[in-house]
Amino acid sequence: MSTAKILCVAGGGSGSAGNNYIGGGGGAGGFIYNSAFTVTAQEYSVTVGDGGSADVSSGSNSVFGTLTAIGGGLGNISPDKGSGSDGGSGGGAGGGDSNPDNNTDPGEGTVGQGNDGGTTSNNATLTLRASGGGGGASAVGGNGNYTNGIGGDGGDGTSNSITGSAVTYAGGGGGAGGTTDGTGGAGGGGAGAHGTATATSGTANTGGGGGGKMQNGSGGTSGAGGSGIVIVAYTTSEFNHTGGDDTGTNGTETWVKFTSSGTLTLTGASTFVPTVMMF
Repeated sequence: MSTAKILCVAGGGSGSAGNNYIGGGGGAGGFIYNSAFTVTAQEYSVTVGDGGSADVSSGSNSVFGTLTAIGGGLGNISPDKGSGSDGGSGGGAGGGDSNPDNNTDPGEGTVGQGNDGGTTSNNATLTLRASGGGGGASAVGGNGNYTNGIGGDGGDGTSNSITGSAVTYAGGGGGAGGTTDGTGGAGGGGAGAHGTATATSGTANTGGGGGGKMQNGSGGTSGAGGSGIVIVAYTTSEFNHTGGDDTGTNGTETWVKFTSSGTLTLTGASTFVPTVMMF
């Protein structure tokens, strides 16, 4: 029986934005790492999830075989845009006003793939409102500090060395604050923004969540979610392959990176048998 290492990261959720309400940071895409996934010589369909569009949507799933990483949750804002978006990691809670009914809850993460978004509360003073950061693969999103208007930081992602080099994936997006915005989590999470600035988007092919935004009539948007990634590493002596957007070797393994959807075809390794001539 042959096995391969599989890294599967979904697209991150976008942050939210709105006037007077403080948009929460987007949740990171779900993170799955399987170090002993059974593989055979066949075609494998590979889906790489897109990140959520700014202020619009959760991220999309990434899929390899029976592994499905869940897209990150959309950051939250006011009740008219819905409550907390669940996902691989959950979106951060949006900051409301003095009315408790205008506050939202954070989204929940998927067990084994990510964490919940950060919480917040209400404040009648606009500049003191703050939202929660999106959850990351290894940590929950930071809570918005509504007593001084500081947005919650995005939860940190998880480092992985499937290609031989350590890369951190699936960081949550930072929440917006009336005075200070939350930073993005390690692993491609985008920072929040207020005033005229646009929040930072999640980094492509990391599954990072987008930053939240407080518009307050000043323009700018929330950050989009970063797209996901799928990487397969198989024992070089066992297979050959076609497909993928990049490839390389790490010791006895060959890795294949998909930054967009495609097909991985594994074939049995060819063996050269020399012909012995008899005279």
